[in-house]
Amino acid sequence: MAFRKAVKGTALIGGGAIATVFGLSQFSQYRNKHGALVQVEAAEDVPVKNHLPTREQQILALQTTTEFDVLVIGGGATGCGCALDAATRGLKTALLERYDFSSGTSSRSTKLIHGGVRYLQKAIMKLDFEQYRMVKEALEERAYVLQSAPHLSAPLPIMLPIYKWWQLPYYWIGIKLYDLVAGSQCLKSSYVLTKSRALELFPMLRKDKLVGAIVYYDGKEFDVRAKCVINATGPFTDSVRKMDDEEVPNICQPSAGVHIVMPGYYSPDNMGLLDPDTSDGRVIFFLPWEKMTIAGTTDSPTDVTSHPIPTEEDINFILSEVRNYLGADVEVRRGDVLAAWSGIRPLVTDPNSKDTQSISRNHVVTISDSGLVTIAGGKWTTYRAMARDTIDAAVQEHNLKAGSSKTMGLRLEGARDWSPTLYIRLVQDYGLESEVAQHLASTYGDKAFEVAKIAQVTGKRWPIVGKRLVSEFPYIEAEVVYGVKEYARTAVDIISRRTRLAFLNVQAAEEALPRIVDIMGKELNWSEQKKKEELETAKKFLYYEMGYKVKTDQLTDSSEISLVPSDIERYKKRFHMFDKDKKGFITILDVQRVLESISVQIAENTLHEILNEVDLNKNGQVELNEFLQLMSAIQKGHVSGSRLAVLMKSAEENLRRRAAIPVDRSGGGV
Repeated sequence: MAFRKAVKGTALIGGGAIATVFGLSQFSQYRNKHGALVQVEAAEDVPVKNHLPTREQQILALQTTTEFDVLVIGGGATGCGCALDAATRGLKTALLERYDFSSGTSSRSTKLIHGGVRYLQKAIMKLDFEQYRMVKEALEERAYVLQSAPHLSAPLPIMLPIYKWWQLPYYWIGIKLYDLVAGSQCLKSSYVLTKSRALELFPMLRKDKLVGAIVYYDGKEFDVRAKCVINATGPFTDSVRKMDDEEVPNICQPSAGVHIVMPGYYSPDNMGLLDPDTSDGRVIFFLPWEKMTIAGTTDSPTDVTSHPIPTEEDINFILSEVRNYLGADVEVRRGDVLAAWSGIRPLVTDPNSKDTQSISRNHVVTISDSGLVTIAGGKWTTYRAMARDTIDAAVQEHNLKAGSSKTMGLRLEGARDWSPTLYIRLVQDYGLESEVAQHLASTYGDKAFEVAKIAQVTGKRWPIVGKRLVSEFPYIEAEVVYGVKEYARTAVDIISRRTRLAFLNVQAAEEALPRIVDIMGKELNWSEQKKKEELETAKKFLYYEMGYKVKTDQLTDSSEISLVPSDIERYKKRFHMFDKDKKGFITILDVQRVLESISVQIAENTLHEILNEVDLNKNGQVELNEFLQLMSAIQKGHVSGSRLAVLMKSAEENLRRRAAIPVDRSGGGV
């Protein structure tokens, strides 16, 4: 994981990360699901030490190395791919990343390694050979990813619902051409489903007018000197190019892509959905991911920023498109959006093309007069091919002594001894829950045993080890410790890239933060002030970048209360069961008193969190008007899963059951 020290050593720094590689024949590459890095093995058999160098050792290595062959700027998928390609060719390589690895666009994708079926349609309709070549390359690279990281990737059938008879042959021909272009790399042949079979596999689908479906598969400052500098900074491509030449024209046209995550019951566990023609001509994917459902993406012009924010407009657009394909009996609620994020897609124009205004969906490699090599555009699926082309250009331009690319066929770290049944050994050998064991196996591959070894004893009969960070997700405390060893340096690193809590459920991520900060504080010797700062920074990240703000905006001081009089009276009675003194508000003491009367205990910190979700003016109490706004928002589907609403309803029902029931005595009854 992360970067591994080989014969002559490596260095990496997370959180303003810097990695140096000294002619390695073993190097590290991003894990697709988590921002951590995984080792890739080259053909040469080189002994590798089983421990990672410290941050201080890495900095020393950077300071004392006279000159590198290649210096890569940017630690996303493409940048790490370039460093991997260079290192496995025997080039002395360094990589620099200002935040965490995969902290930008690379961690905010659709989580789908695919060829690009919509680009094939454009290639055919417009006779565009460049689009065809891009799809062909992407399908070849898709096969490589499945081979090199079987524990991280797997084929996923994607359903294309058909609601008009003429579309059936039209899309069937298109998807069959997709299979044909894939050739020997075709995962599984596409096929047609009848209406009944489509509904059997995807019961949430809208039934009316459904004709059938087609299914296809996709899967500290100091100087560092280098002979060649590679710019792999994604949306920040032009910023680095202008450091080299202020007069150079921009080639990057950033586009924002928003995704949302909804509960898993919105989609089957093993079937995705493709909307090929949305209301504004875009494509929407609807996919099972980490036992949740991910939907996206949008595609709209944006400014370049390190902290993109999802908008309510984009979220509602995705929800609207989802409603078009799901049955009327499935209520698609705004309140079911558990997380939302925006990623910046670095679309580029090719400066070497005759039409410099035309956006290229393929990647572009350019070399400036000073020799700066820039790799821009492309997508996750083709990172290896992008890296190969970039290092080829660097070797030729700077006369570097290196052979051809050696990355095709390399297996990522964790893949060597992985098997689909590896998780069983984790359960049997360590006493982990089955769900946790499956998660570790599919995340770390055969390195899951290293995480299991440091898992804490629970003190329970079962599971024996593996304390969860939050009850509903399989992430355990040991992963925080392991993440620190892999150079996680902030709480955001853990909740977003060493685990995916922030991307799956912002409230669950917030609940896990105090424990995560405590563990990291112990591992990194943080002061109490530092722990407080990390907690606040992570909460700010969740609030703005992961959709918590747009979620909480659904319940504001100005929210309209649209309840019928009978509902208002019913909710007032429920509220006054807690507000016995008729104060017009309830506090944590009121809630504790009611809970004690029904023999229910909830930790005080948890109660504070529950009330804070509804306390709009943040005065430490929930007023009657705030409670009515909450219930109104729940009825409209704008809010779901409110812990306070559930708690108060449950307490009301419990109190009613405990009320005295009069009994008529007769016939000598006692």
